[in-house]
Amino acid sequence: MARLRGAEHPWLSAYPPGVPAEIDVAGLGTLVDLFEDSLRSHSDRPALQCFGSRITYGALGESARAVAAWLANQGFAKGDRIALMMPNVPAYPAAILGVLLAGCTVVNVNPLYTPRELTAQLVDSGARALFVLENFAHTVQASLAEMSLERIVVVGPGDGLGLKGRAIGWASRHLKKAVPPYALPADRTVRFEQVQRLGRTLPRPAVTVAPDDLAFLQYTGGTTGIAKAAMLTHRNIFANVVQSQTWFNIDKTDASGRVMITALPLYHIFALTCCFFLFLKLGGCCLLIPNPRDADGFIKTLKANRFTHLSGVNTLFNLLVNHPGIGDVDFSHIDFIIAGGMAVQSPVAAKWKTVTGTTIVEGYGLSETSPVVCVNPPGLTEWSGTIGFPLPSTDVAIRLADGRDAAPGEAGELCVRGPQVMAGYWGRPDETARATTTDGYFKTGDVAVFEPDGQVRIVDRMKDMILVSGFNVYPNEIEEVLAGHPGVVECAVVGARNDETGEMVVAHVVRRSGETTPEDLRAFARTQLTGYKVPRRVVFHDTLPKTNVGKVLRRALRDDPPAS
Repeated sequence: MARLRGAEHPWLSAYPPGVPAEIDVAGLGTLVDLFEDSLRSHSDRPALQCFGSRITYGALGESARAVAAWLANQGFAKGDRIALMMPNVPAYPAAILGVLLAGCTVVNVNPLYTPRELTAQLVDSGARALFVLENFAHTVQASLAEMSLERIVVVGPGDGLGLKGRAIGWASRHLKKAVPPYALPADRTVRFEQVQRLGRTLPRPAVTVAPDDLAFLQYTGGTTGIAKAAMLTHRNIFANVVQSQTWFNIDKTDASGRVMITALPLYHIFALTCCFFLFLKLGGCCLLIPNPRDADGFIKTLKANRFTHLSGVNTLFNLLVNHPGIGDVDFSHIDFIIAGGMAVQSPVAAKWKTVTGTTIVEGYGLSETSPVVCVNPPGLTEWSGTIGFPLPSTDVAIRLADGRDAAPGEAGELCVRGPQVMAGYWGRPDETARATTTDGYFKTGDVAVFEPDGQVRIVDRMKDMILVSGFNVYPNEIEEVLAGHPGVVECAVVGARNDETGEMVVAHVVRRSGETTPEDLRAFARTQLTGYKVPRRVVFHDTLPKTNVGKVLRRALRDDPPAS
């Protein structure tokens, strides 16, 4: 990438004092280097906190190395894909690091996936092994016949903290979900604590990891809605960590008291990079929230702990700020509150500032960009409504349909170039080419404009993707599921505004008879789709609006407010 210069990149002149235009990309190592450097420097510091207990960097290192040694002992080698299907429980970070230490590639899986969704992701990735929280092992059982998993590691909620007996029971209750019955093949299944015991007796894998090796397959619909994995290298993630650290001017020597409230799941790229790996590099502590939907429990945790950082999406801030206990939470130690994943709504930002006295700093990114592209300055005193400035070493362009650069204030597609941009889509060179400009920019699919000072403002999305609580939902997938219901003639899915989740899924359906009800269709959808993809509303029509070639006009449906 060409060096960034002020005349061509006006945002550079608006950078906070001391923030350089570029980072040292050539000097970046691997995520293994990042972790081992923190182990050497901060062995006795707390790295994680969860269920009221803490684990030090030294203990996390031992646990991760045990996972790596076990994987090597089982025959898993450099480049093999290992899937992780967990919420924010203590074993998750150890599993992530163990897979990377073994030279393997992490495939993050949403634990709320249905058997159909899980099968599609693991088959596409070619994952050879899976670590799964026992609460979701029944989903694995239902999918097993269609997958080629060689090993399944079942994780308990308290694994990794040494919790026993009553403490583990407390951890399970904290997750607010009992463990459904399951049966997995004994010859392929092992408990996480068994992995730990055996791994600690084995030698460390003799594997060399390089910066351009594949670290994560991060699944996303991208800009087209086709489920595919962004190939994120060690360099991609490490670069974004250093870019973020540079932007926020965080000195690792004073990070011992830094605590990041990590409520977004680590399988979400925002939490993975901006909470886990950033604070790992700093020598700070991630306080893991396994179930952020439990507002009472979440507020109780915030009251009981001193914290300096909090990250979230609009729906999370809205949940917290409307809780009656939020006034008893101490925000006096806050360095910054960071938001991403979905647009922050102005009323939420305003109420948050009024109630907590802190300002939400909004950023923007995608799975394909590791994720951060732009972010507001950390010293912001009022919510800006923009996504801020491009990070150091990040070049952005706003392109018109004909490929020309848009004039200042003119809307076009936001395109990104930088060390954090993915290596491509896994097994889909055609999709990679479709998402890349001839001069090497990644096309985000979002419509944006430049403000006069170089800030970027998102105007709209170019595609039909629906953003529900920070998670991408793609109409094609839901339409395919609904079309399988015997009472559906045809259907189309669009998004609609929702105060709770930002947007919600609305299904417009032509049914065969009046006997089919909205709840019938929602119940059917729940058997094949995770909760946030299930239509919140179902609207029945005699016909759907179409183009002259028979394509359903989703735009017309979006403009027609649901009435049922």
